[in-house]
Amino acid sequence: MKNTIAAVACALFAASAHAAGNIDAGKALTEKYACFSCHGKDFNTPIDPSYPKLAGQHKDYLVHALKAYQRGDTANGRSNAIMTGQVKPLSNQDIQDLAAYLHSLPGTLATHR
Repeated sequence: MKNTIAAVACALFAASAHAAGNIDAGKALTEKYACFSCHGKDFNTPIDPSYPKLAGQHKDYLVHALKAYQRGDTANGRSNAIMTGQVKPLSNQDIQDLAAYLHSLPGTLATHR
């Protein structure tokens, strides 16, 4: 019985860790889709000040934003044609991986408390 419980616990932990995103896979995706060409090589220096800094951003925000771009969510300002095209082919796991990688980078975002 104890072995079964331990096995189930290990499987649940592994599944939740995978769902949280894989940093290495996220890095590979940023390279594949050339995200740096707009958001900057370090993801802190976008080529246009209206583009967001992505390094160090909260994972849940990144996931929400990428999924909104996939939907073409015009009501929430997520209808950019370039971004919509970039994220259309991404799976939910790809989005989790991208968010994990970008979150792991040192950022220059200001937080106020």
